[in-house]
Amino acid sequence: MPGVRRDLEEQEELTLLRVRVKELEQRVEHLRVSRRVLMNLLEKVEREKIALIHNLEKENVRLQRDNSRFAKWLFSKNRQIVELQERIELNQKKA
Repeated sequence: MPGVRRDLEEQEELTLLRVRVKELEQRVEHLRVSRRVLMNLLEKVEREKIALIHNLEKENVRLQRDNSRFAKWLFSKNRQIVELQERIELNQKKA
């Protein structure tokens, strides 16, 4: 009966190996799904980053434009103040 026992041991080992192969195949499939999910998340984050950069660039242009307008307005008001001060000084000298 040693041959029968050996056949049973080989069958058990074969069954255990098949179970192990199934487990490993399932793990590989889970890893594939996880990889797809991670890639999708990465693509989403990249798209959001690009959109955020685009919005920040637009905001930067708008702020620079507003800053330029404000600087021109300040310069104009400063020029008016200087002109008024010169008129006051001129009028004080005439008086």
